[in-house]
Amino acid sequence: MSKKKSCAKPWDFLDEFRGTEFTGTWPTVVEMFEITVKRYPDNESFVAFTPKKEVYTYAEAHEHIQTIATYLVTEGVTKGTKVALTGKNSPQWAMSYLGILYAGGTVVPLDATLTDEDMIKLMAFADVKMFIADNDRLKGFDEKETLGLTHRLSLEPSEEFPMIMEQKGDRRRKAYKATSEETAAILFTSGTTGTPKGVMLSHENLVSDCYLAQGNMWIYPTDVFYAILPLHHSYTMMAVFIEAISVGASIVFGKKLVISQVFKEMREGKVTMFLAVPMLFNKMIAGLMNGVKEKGVVLYGLIRFLMGVSGLLKKVFKVNVGKKMFGFLLKRLALENNRICISGGGPLPASTFKLFNQLGIDFVQGYGLTETSPITHLNPVEAYIETSVGKNIPQVEVRIVDPDSDGNGLIYIKGPMVMQGYYKNQEATDEVLEDGWLNTGDVGYQDADGYLYLTGRAKNLIVTEGGKNVFPEEIEDHFQLYDEIDTICVLGYIVDKQKKSEGIRALIYPSQKYSDEMAKTHGEKAVAEIEKRMNQIVSEVNKSLQPYKKITRVTVVNEPLEMTSTKKVKRHVVAQKYKD
Repeated sequence: MSKKKSCAKPWDFLDEFRGTEFTGTWPTVVEMFEITVKRYPDNESFVAFTPKKEVYTYAEAHEHIQTIATYLVTEGVTKGTKVALTGKNSPQWAMSYLGILYAGGTVVPLDATLTDEDMIKLMAFADVKMFIADNDRLKGFDEKETLGLTHRLSLEPSEEFPMIMEQKGDRRRKAYKATSEETAAILFTSGTTGTPKGVMLSHENLVSDCYLAQGNMWIYPTDVFYAILPLHHSYTMMAVFIEAISVGASIVFGKKLVISQVFKEMREGKVTMFLAVPMLFNKMIAGLMNGVKEKGVVLYGLIRFLMGVSGLLKKVFKVNVGKKMFGFLLKRLALENNRICISGGGPLPASTFKLFNQLGIDFVQGYGLTETSPITHLNPVEAYIETSVGKNIPQVEVRIVDPDSDGNGLIYIKGPMVMQGYYKNQEATDEVLEDGWLNTGDVGYQDADGYLYLTGRAKNLIVTEGGKNVFPEEIEDHFQLYDEIDTICVLGYIVDKQKKSEGIRALIYPSQKYSDEMAKTHGEKAVAEIEKRMNQIVSEVNKSLQPYKKITRVTVVNEPLEMTSTKKVKRHVVAQKYKD
C-alpha cells in the first residue's frame, strides 16, 4: 500500500493520462476504467461467492465489457440510447453497466424490488430501448407490454433469453465516444407515484464525485469493497462500485442481506471496506454487545471500561489500540480484515458511531443525495465527529438558507457533482436547481470547519401546538438501539384543524424475535404485553426529549412498515395507510 504524500491529492495520477487517455478536467467513466485496466490489469475486479466462486481480473472484466458493448452497438445502441438494467448484485450487473457506457448509451438502473407494472412505467418514461435483467424478472414481461423494447437480455444463463455476456457483435462497428458533459445514467429516486423523477447524472458528475470524495478518505488498489446494498441505488453505485474501479480495488458482490451470509462473504473475501446503512450497523453492534452482556455483568463492565479508554486514545491521541485489544469481538462481526466502515443512506445514532470506533474500527459516516451523485460530505477517518454526517469534500459549497434561531436552515449545495436535472421534468428541476445551487430539502447547519449537522427533511416537518418545529428523524434516532423494535415511523397528527397544529405520533413494528418470545411466554396475552413494552420504551425516550418533542400517541402495528430497498421507511405511504 503506497503512502500518501502530505500535499498530494488522490487524483493527481490522472495528470499522467491527460492528453492521451482523456482531455479536460475529468475523464468519462469509460476513460476512467480504461486507465485502471492499464494500471492494474491483474488486480481482481469483481468477485462473487454464490453459487460458486467467480473471479474476474480487470483485464478479464475489460474483455467481457467490450464484448457486451460490441453487441449493443451492433444492435443499435448509440449516443444517448437508454438501456435499463436491474437485478441482484453480481459481476454481470457491473460489467453490463460498464458495457452500456462503452457502447455510448445511457444506463437506467432500476430497483429489482419494483413490481412489473412500476418497472414498465419507469422504462416507458425514460424511453428505454433495451432491458437487461435477471432471468426470473424477464419471464414476467411481454414484449407488447414493454412499450417498444427491442431486446430483453439476461444477466445469467437462460434457455429463454440471450445472456448478455455471451452475445457477439460486429467488431468493425465503432461505439459512440461520450464526452464528460453527456448523461451517463438516469437514476430514479424512491417512490413511483405521480410524475417520476429521473435524476440525470453526467460522466463528469460521477467521476468528479468519485475522486473528490477521496479527498476526505484515501482508498487503495489493495482494498476490497463489499457490495451488499442494491447497486441501482446511488449510494452503493458510487461509494462501492465506481470508487473501487477508480483505483483498481476489488468488489465482492453479496446477494442477500442475511447476517450469517454477510459475515461469511466478508470473511472469505477479506473485505477491507464495508459500507452499509444504519439499520445493519445498529443490528451488528446491538447483537455484539448483547452477547457480551450474557457473559456476566462484571465482564461487560470491564469491556465497556476498556472500550472507553480505547475510544479516548483513538479520538484524542490518534492511537488505535482497540483493534488488537478487541480482535476477538471484531471476529464475531467478520471485521478482522476491515480497514474502514462507512454508514450512509440515513441518520446514524452517535452512540453506534462511537461504539465501533471504541472497538478500533475506523468508522465514519457520509452525506449526500441521488441528485449530488451522491457524496457531498464524508467524515475524515483521522478527524471524525460522531454527531456530524461529515465534512464537505473538495469543491463542494454549502449555503444555509433562512436559518432559525438555532441556526438550522435549508441546505443548498453547489459543486461539479450536482445533477444535470430531472429527465423530462423541467418544472421539478427548476424547483430545486438554480444557478448551480441545489435545494437538498434537508434542514441543518454547517460549522466553520465544513462539518454538516442534519436536523431532518423539510417535507417531514411537524409543527406542534406551540408552534415549534420538530423533525421525525431527530426522535426516531433515539429508538435505533432497542432490540424489541424492528421499525419506527414518527409522524404528525392533527390536534387542532383551525390552527393546523400537530401532535407527535409513533408507529412501531416490533421485532419478530421479540414477538415470538412474547408469544411463547404469554400466549394469548402476548399482544397486550407487547403494547405495554412499546409504551414503556416510548416513555423512556420521552424523558430524554424536550417537552415539545415528546410522543403523545403510540400505535403498535402487526405488519412490517413499507420500506425502500435501502431500508428507509416510505413515510408518505405509511402516513397514508395509517392516517386518522
